[in-house]
Amino acid sequence: MTDSERETDQLLERAILELLDRHPTATICPSDAARAVYAGEDEGWRALMEPARRAARRLTAAGEVEITQGGRPVEPAKARGPIRIRRVR
Repeated sequence: MTDSERETDQLLERAILELLDRHPTATICPSDAARAVYAGEDEGWRALMEPARRAARRLTAAGEVEITQGGRPVEPAKARGPIRIRRVR
């Protein structure tokens, strides 16, 4: 992993936590974090979608957040398709 990738990972983790801090009972989409980190005005944030999902998985492993589907927590390794992220309840 390059320094740039490591920095992006840290930015995504911070973005997830900051977005959830603003709305503690809400859920966010990984795309919200990707858009927060990507500075451009084009669709370049899409390249950050998988890194944002990985950041959510790391934060889940650390006990900071939960990954949900259909409003229910799911095991990160079993999540397929769209996910949401929320603070641990």
